[in-house]
Amino acid sequence: MDSGQWHVEKRSSLRNDSFVKEYGPVSETGSLSIIVLGASGDLAKKKTFPALFNLYHQGFLNPDEVHIFGYARTKISDEELRDRIRGYLVDEKKASDKAEALSKFLKLIKYVNGPYDSEEGFKKLDKAISEHEVSKKSSEGSSRRLFYFALPPSVYPPVSKMIKAWCTNKSDLGGWTRIVVEKPFGKDLESAEQLSSQIGELFNESQIYRIDHYLGKELVQNMLVLRFANRFFLPLWNRDNIANVQIVFREDFGTEGRGGYFDEYGIIRDIIQNHLLQILCLIAMEKPISLKPEHIRDEKVKVLQSVVPIKDEEVVLGQYEGYRDDPTVPNDSNTPTFATTILRIDNERWEGVPFILKAGKAMSSKKADIRIQFKDVPGDIFKCHNQGRNEFIIRLQPSEAMYMKLTVKQPGLEMQTAQSELDLSYKQRYQDVSIPEAYERLILDTIRGDQQHFVRRDELKAAWEIFTPLLHRIDNGEVKSIPYKQGSRGPTEADQLLKKAGYMQTHGYIWIPPTL
Repeated sequence: MDSGQWHVEKRSSLRNDSFVKEYGPVSETGSLSIIVLGASGDLAKKKTFPALFNLYHQGFLNPDEVHIFGYARTKISDEELRDRIRGYLVDEKKASDKAEALSKFLKLIKYVNGPYDSEEGFKKLDKAISEHEVSKKSSEGSSRRLFYFALPPSVYPPVSKMIKAWCTNKSDLGGWTRIVVEKPFGKDLESAEQLSSQIGELFNESQIYRIDHYLGKELVQNMLVLRFANRFFLPLWNRDNIANVQIVFREDFGTEGRGGYFDEYGIIRDIIQNHLLQILCLIAMEKPISLKPEHIRDEKVKVLQSVVPIKDEEVVLGQYEGYRDDPTVPNDSNTPTFATTILRIDNERWEGVPFILKAGKAMSSKKADIRIQFKDVPGDIFKCHNQGRNEFIIRLQPSEAMYMKLTVKQPGLEMQTAQSELDLSYKQRYQDVSIPEAYERLILDTIRGDQQHFVRRDELKAAWEIFTPLLHRIDNGEVKSIPYKQGSRGPTEADQLLKKAGYMQTHGYIWIPPTL
């Protein structure tokens, strides 16, 4: 028997001897304990706890089974934690409608403080969880424990060790222990593999959920349905018809006090290597043999392994003017706050099609979208090529929508053409439907044991293999960031790169979201 098993046996014995007398016999239905590690931090209060409250309010978390634990180093009481997160859980406009649910939800939250590398704190945490499990009359081996790491990656290894040694439950009657880890998963291939090995020695891959919240967005989750459930896309989705693909992320604000943290990573590590690359996989992958998570993730890995090395001449980096004014940013920083890079996939479907990944801070607008541009129609009898190509745009945020830009006859007596669109705007089409936040969907998936929208270890490795050589050249100063003005489109060199890659911009056309 190893030490981890001994700890589980010991705790089980203590639980049966001391707690059952107070709470009565166990039931066959396992309790659910959700433990938010780093509970006093920004990620927990702004994303994790609000997602849990929304799941609770919608009935996905059964109050007769669930209890939520916060764990962090900060010494505060249960009530102080509740007060800290209360304002983030409900929109002020809807506060009165959700007051009763909010009060009941907050009562489910208990706080335990302790270090991240000390067994004393995790023993205390395990004791609190075990008391809850017995109070719910869970049979031994049926309880479920979900640990959410709202923590910096530097403490993942010690926290994982403490959980494995002191907080892992038995699972012989359908129970489980699962961990959810946030990005960044390392800074390059070597550090990512080291982190994966440290966690992988303690937990099976089926227990590890590497979360990328972009995979929980409504329009990203729609990609597989769009591609493989609609006949007219099937013959078009290839190099014969598609000229180029753009995946774009823009923010209209800078680092805003996070300069020191951001400077360690930069826009490629922060956005492109994970969020945008995951979207690329869904656009480019072949049809999986089923919707089982492993079959889908197998196809994503194949795409990543087909990406050829990135050429420096197909990369433009930028840094917005004023970035180095942040006192936490070095005066000689070369860290990019903007990047456009072209990826090329060496397979039968996509050979010759540039995938343009573009992300930036302090830009002219805030949006994230996918832009699939089709090739010109051969034989332009209407002489309308200069008006723009057909494009299929999937707008991820804000104002979720899908629309197809196409050429139509301008109404009137003359035979004149114009660009218009076929539009599916979600706010108009689904007026009575509330689109869930990405974290709600992904946390629910972890409870259900569905790993489809989480990053597998070999997938993570393949992603880092693509970008690590470029990142090392940037870190060594071999690829320089070009200054650009805040509130602009980024460096003009990026637009020149797009033109060189074959992207044809449409002039004079602006998509306007329809009003209700």
